[in-house]
Amino acid sequence: MTLYILIAIAIAIVLGYKTKINIGFFAIMFAYLLGCFGMGMKTSEVIELWPIKIFFIIFSVTLFYNFALANGALEKLSNQLLYKCRNFPQLLPLAIFFVATIIAGLGAGYYTVLAFMAPITLLLCSKTKMNLVIAALAVNYGALAGANFMTSQSGIIFRGLMDTAGIGTDTAFSYATGIFAATFAVPIMVLGIYSLINAKSNKIAIEVEKPEPLDSKQKQSIILIFIMMAIVLTVPILNLIMPNVSAIKFLNSRIDIGFISIIFALISLLLKLGDEKKVVSLIPWSTLIMICGVGMLISLGVKAGVINELSQWLGTNVPVWMIPILLCLISAVMSVFASTLGVVAPALFPMVPQLAAVSGLSPVLLFICIIIGAQSSSISPFSSGGSLMLGSAPASIDKDKLFNSLLFKAVPIGVGAAILSTILIHLFF
Repeated sequence: MTLYILIAIAIAIVLGYKTKINIGFFAIMFAYLLGCFGMGMKTSEVIELWPIKIFFIIFSVTLFYNFALANGALEKLSNQLLYKCRNFPQLLPLAIFFVATIIAGLGAGYYTVLAFMAPITLLLCSKTKMNLVIAALAVNYGALAGANFMTSQSGIIFRGLMDTAGIGTDTAFSYATGIFAATFAVPIMVLGIYSLINAKSNKIAIEVEKPEPLDSKQKQSIILIFIMMAIVLTVPILNLIMPNVSAIKFLNSRIDIGFISIIFALISLLLKLGDEKKVVSLIPWSTLIMICGVGMLISLGVKAGVINELSQWLGTNVPVWMIPILLCLISAVMSVFASTLGVVAPALFPMVPQLAAVSGLSPVLLFICIIIGAQSSSISPFSSGGSLMLGSAPASIDKDKLFNSLLFKAVPIGVGAAILSTILIHLFF
């Protein structure tokens, strides 16, 4: 059954890639066939494998953040931030990275930030003669890092997956903080080195039109986002600092980002900050289906003992020092063709607690290695990030050239930086 489930996961990924049909649908089918006919489970037991907690959190958080997307607040804010960086042309890659990080961190999420920042960035390449590969890396790195923030889309998914894997809520929060810190630091290293090397030789001139200021509704959306983030972040941080204060401990056990987001979504509706139908339509239903569908199949694997067997094999057959590097490489290879959120993280996160126990390595190190590896190749044109970048390219950009640049330049740079970072991070854990 272990072999069948592993084969099913691989087939689901291949079928999804070949047919362009959501991988989650194939994963649900295999979970039903293997669970009911291979493991003798009842259909109700297979349905219970649907990760309802992760589904609810992603649904509610994106519902609230979508108000700032629907009324144009985040897009206008990104244009304003880029405009403020016009006097520092040599630092443009870092400026793009920071702008994308801020907007994604405010809840726009990875795909949304790429959707409206990739065209702007690639257009800037045409106007300023900025290196195409570095520009693509900058916006991709920024969208990833910001989305990994603890209250943003990817960070919430990571925390939910850790919780499902048996990691406590408080510990999951601190581990997610570590993931965000690592995925924020690695791009600064890569882009910073590039900016230093090209500071004198690269002549870039930025011409950006002054954007319109935010209107009252857009300002209200941004303010609500900051208030919500303050509530959700402050209590867990206080609990980590003062774990013995009963009032803080009580609040921390009751504060839930999903329910808080629903409350703020209701406030946004009462303030008429966006059209309800448009906001609901912007919920990433495809991502939800993929994450939860694959989650069902992974949960079936956990029941069948797949995760324990893989963890035991890695812990006993691979040198301990090589495990983080191997996880990083496996994640990078998987992410060339598959989604980090929908496939890589749900597939590899469940084995971390067991692998950490067998090898003696820190769980946070393993989680970080998985994510920096997976996100290092997410810019591949075969993956969602790279394909979105290609689709966003303006007519002035040669798409064949961009395809080759993403696959043969951006991906190797990203993977190389991820492996180097894994080795450096390993020294501290």
